[in-house]
Amino acid sequence: MTINPGWPVGVALVVLLAVALAAHRVSGYGLERPSLVAAVRAVAQLGVAALLITAVIENLWLSVLLVLAMFSMGVATTTRRVEAPAAWAPAAASMAAGILPVLVVVLGTGTIPLKGIALIPVAGIIVGNAMTAHTLVGRRAFAALREEHAQYEALLSLGLLPDQAITEIIHRRAPEALLPGLDQVKTTGVVTLPGAFIGVMLGGGSPVQAATAQVLVLFGIMAAQTVTVGVAERLIAARRLVTPDLRTALVD
Repeated sequence: MTINPGWPVGVALVVLLAVALAAHRVSGYGLERPSLVAAVRAVAQLGVAALLITAVIENLWLSVLLVLAMFSMGVATTTRRVEAPAAWAPAAASMAAGILPVLVVVLGTGTIPLKGIALIPVAGIIVGNAMTAHTLVGRRAFAALREEHAQYEALLSLGLLPDQAITEIIHRRAPEALLPGLDQVKTTGVVTLPGAFIGVMLGGGSPVQAATAQVLVLFGIMAAQTVTVGVAERLIAARRLVTPDLRTALVD
């Protein structure tokens, strides 16, 4: 089964986008413009990605460079989303701490071959999910620190160090960033059939091969997200990964 570009696909895309925009308008969310921009960017970026992957997939080093470019875009996206663009270095460290061990395991064990055709899709999935977890933990932690600033000051008055006071506030919020990923793992095969599974099936693989690939990806996502969130929490507590307003507010 393949989906080829053509007027049926064009009609389907236009109708689906119209449904999304109409739902935003009816619900009053006010995200019609961002949704439209996101849709246009998705089409353009996937087109460029298809051309790039076709050009580099046979060359390992070019494939690695493409993965690094994807990682850089992920860091830029998550720092912008948590409103801390200047904290790109600690954000990159948090994501890399989760991504690199996963890639080392899957490549070191020979689970996937050290080739562009395998590295690019697997690394892309892991990078994307690490980015999502980082964004969620950042937004939840920063919101908590703003809402509970009085508690932060009270904890300092009790003798806690700044990093201890911050941890006391954000630690219970951090696991919330992992819940979407855990739900995805728990419901795979029951509620959803994720991309890796469908991709292998559409590529001619057997159901067993598809299931194996998907389980591998899901376990990698869990590992990458959990490490990313844990490292991000510690960097937030150390006041290295914070927004400008919190850098000023979270004084000793």
